[in-house]
Amino acid sequence: MPNNDDTNHGCEDFLNCTRRRFLEQSRAAIAAAATAPAWLPKITLSGEFVSDRDVLVVVFLRGAIDGLTAVVPYGDPNLYEPTLRPTIVVPPPGNFQGATDLDGFFGLAPALAPLHQIYAANQMAVVHATGSTDPTRSHFDAYKQMEYGTPNAPNTLFSGWLARHMQVTPPTGDGLFRGIAVSDFLPRTLADAPASLPIANPASFAFPGNPLTATERRDALDLAYATVIEPVGSTAQSTLDTISLLETIDIAGYIPTGGANYNNNESLAIALRSVAAITKADIGLETAVVEIGGWDTHSSQGVFDGGMANQMARLSSALVAFWLDMQTQMNNLTVVVMSEFGRRADENGSQGTDHGHGNCMFVIGGGVAGGQVFADWTSGELLHPDLRYEGDSLQITTDYRDVVSEILVNRMGNTDLSTVFPNYTPTFRGIALP
Repeated sequence: MPNNDDTNHGCEDFLNCTRRRFLEQSRAAIAAAATAPAWLPKITLSGEFVSDRDVLVVVFLRGAIDGLTAVVPYGDPNLYEPTLRPTIVVPPPGNFQGATDLDGFFGLAPALAPLHQIYAANQMAVVHATGSTDPTRSHFDAYKQMEYGTPNAPNTLFSGWLARHMQVTPPTGDGLFRGIAVSDFLPRTLADAPASLPIANPASFAFPGNPLTATERRDALDLAYATVIEPVGSTAQSTLDTISLLETIDIAGYIPTGGANYNNNESLAIALRSVAAITKADIGLETAVVEIGGWDTHSSQGVFDGGMANQMARLSSALVAFWLDMQTQMNNLTVVVMSEFGRRADENGSQGTDHGHGNCMFVIGGGVAGGQVFADWTSGELLHPDLRYEGDSLQITTDYRDVVSEILVNRMGNTDLSTVFPNYTPTFRGIALP
């Protein structure tokens, strides 16, 4: 765990000191909050949290997105072999239902075309032929290997790669609330992360029960947990303090900026809207993990007007809204979109694709070398039958750990990658700018 002495500001009891400062700030900000717009934080903490490090948002696509559809390698002639993907292949740009061109070789699927505006603004990079090099094709094993950060090795770690980054990196604020998973459970990526909570609906995250008696019941719990042995006592106090902190942000009343339009009927959009509100409140959030499932397209893949097309439309709509909304924070924000593995190059007999290997990633942010696709695509024919992984899937030529390691070092102040990814030396690709 990191030594947080520098953040204690002379207080011997860090948690109690944090509570005292929080209460003092709350009382001092009442008058200002009364005249502020409804979506702004109810208290002002901008003077407390000042950092030039990025907030990292990880969007995990559970179920294994078909990267050969999402980002079409239309320049590889093997993709258009008549028997490979007879009903689900996305045509090259310029054709009916064709891809939106990125760089003359790769293009976005029609349902992901809205992402092109981020790419054209040089704030989105695509990484292809990437992923976890572990050979598993089991969703559950792949989740573990990727989220713990231990592909190709027996797992002896039970903390997530992002959690280990936070353990060895000082907090940007006072350390009360550093990470959030917008879900019912903390994903393995954040397992054992300091000051991180799973919150399925941040807009309704409040002290439970009758609001009229909340203060009295909260005081009683504070008193009760003050005498409970560690680590239960401090954990409970920290959780209660986090509830109080998030209650100061009017997430439900948050009004997006930049012309952003979140679809309030879609879970990913709702989650990213909450992340935007919390990030703008500047309370010390360092990382957020959000997820969207439904990518396991074994049958009736629906590339143009079916299930996958609908999922891609949800993804692109939510990401574009978040990007527009966060423009004033974009220089200190990085978004990584990733999935556990890709799908096979060949279409199966049910007009779908089965579990494969290599995939694509998206990286969005003001500190990203955007407007380009990073891919080691051997001789332009990585889909040639002789070059496919185990004869049926896209090879991985860029380990996902290379991508996230570069982000952690160049954008998030990490100086100890050996703890984050033991026994692995990453290769930086120039994706995340220093």
